[in-house]
Amino acid sequence: MLDFLISPAAAQAATAPETSVAMQFFPLILLAVLFYFMLIRPQMKRNREHRDMLGQLAKGDEVVTSGGMAGKVSSIGEAYVVVEIADNVTVKIQKGAISSVLPKGTLKAL
Repeated sequence: MLDFLISPAAAQAATAPETSVAMQFFPLILLAVLFYFMLIRPQMKRNREHRDMLGQLAKGDEVVTSGGMAGKVSSIGEAYVVVEIADNVTVKIQKGAISSVLPKGTLKAL
């Protein structure tokens, strides 16, 4: 109806240049690859290292829990570990709550 108000030159200038579908999705693909290498891959590596550390856990290892308690491993079960935090004081914690294994003799230095 109101086509006579818009000049043909203005109508032609409003059209966008044609781009391929691959070029339209390139930024999205680039963002996904960047997201994988910056976030997902390092997190998977940390999880694998933690799982390996828990698998190598042995009686007598000195550990630190995620709560900050330091102690020596007294016994190891399937899902729980008994940690001696002081003389004749033991606590039973989940294996996943162990955040790191300390070098031998660290507890005596504390």
